[in-house]
Amino acid sequence: MKIIHTALLDETSRQARASARGRMNHNFHQHLDDPCQRLLNAMEPGTFLPVHRHRDKDEGILVLRGRIASFIFDATGAIVQQAIVDPRDGVYGFDIPAGEWHGLLVLEHGTVVYETKPGPYRPLAPDELAPWSPDPNDRAAVEAFLARLARALEPLITLKPLQRWIEEPF
Repeated sequence: MKIIHTALLDETSRQARASARGRMNHNFHQHLDDPCQRLLNAMEPGTFLPVHRHRDKDEGILVLRGRIASFIFDATGAIVQQAIVDPRDGVYGFDIPAGEWHGLLVLEHGTVVYETKPGPYRPLAPDELAPWSPDPNDRAAVEAFLARLARALEPLITLKPLQRWIEEPF
């Protein structure tokens, strides 16, 4: 049995903070070809996961610690659904059906999610990456995109906690 405890969340978060990408996985599955991929994903504000979809896989996310915003986009990049996910507010996670364009915004340092999706693992195919999502290597475009997502949350939250990393990305 593998136990998910505070020390594991702390260590995975420490590794995320030390990572240039601002995130770190801790896999529970043994092999990339396992039929079920199960992992912790520790993420820090400012990290960027390109908007993507999984053609044939549903994906489930539970927030164990911290706070994120989840977004669903249409084919043109318009936001069609958004939610703040924070277990302290009674919102614990979300499930993304196969084929939906999705992305997220990390709202709090030390955020850790538990993620599941069918295996085997395979890198995203070019048609699974949104053509309008910024290139992860273009930091200015990434920062502008993350700021757009943060502005879209204005009706849901105040942005004061977000201003630090929008103005001073890690």
